[in-house]
Amino acid sequence: MIRVLLVDDQELVRSGFRIILESEPDIEIVGEAANGIEAVALAADTAPDVVCMDVEMPEMNGIEAARRILAASADGAAPAILILTTFGHDEYLFDALAAGVSGFLLKASRAEQLIDAVRTLERGEALLGPAVTRAVMTRAAASEAPSASAATGTATGVAERVEAHAQTAGLTEREREVLALVAEGRSNGEIAQALFLGEATVKTHVSNLLQKMGARDRIQLIVWAHTGEGS
Repeated sequence: MIRVLLVDDQELVRSGFRIILESEPDIEIVGEAANGIEAVALAADTAPDVVCMDVEMPEMNGIEAARRILAASADGAAPAILILTTFGHDEYLFDALAAGVSGFLLKASRAEQLIDAVRTLERGEALLGPAVTRAVMTRAAASEAPSASAATGTATGVAERVEAHAQTAGLTEREREVLALVAEGRSNGEIAQALFLGEATVKTHVSNLLQKMGARDRIQLIVWAHTGEGS
């Protein structure tokens, strides 16, 4: 059973998430919090596997709450934290990544996407949805030299960083190809289809990339590829 803690200052939002998640036989809601302070306390009391966390809340925001929850779980039993946000709040992205969250999902996502996200994080994987990946790419484009368009500058910067790290970290040609697709926010299944590989083989390549690059999860791989930061 996947134990989930819901954190949002709007009761109606929490109720909606509860209805969606409790419709699944393998998911149990172990608590609800209306602000970050309550979330930190409940996380300690209920030991959830996944925390679904809003960002903008009274008393303590979701990023600070995530930081405190993870810091208090230094024994390796830390929950995975899924940030649920509204479109346009990209300014929180890098602070949340630095805090150690495991995934991002828009509140407007479909019910099955929320369910899949909870299961993905419970398995120890990270989740960075396409909308959030685009935010990373936009931020990277803004920091590129103005000699090219934003899109071209971003693609060039990513390619250069992948190539440079391939040389210093000893990445194979296949690992280089996998990293480039991870940087686009593609799932293991999508990468397998693009490269005509088995999904288990792709998972092995991603694991090797994490180890060689010293990254915590694929979110750090994406952030590094687009910004040069995070690993």
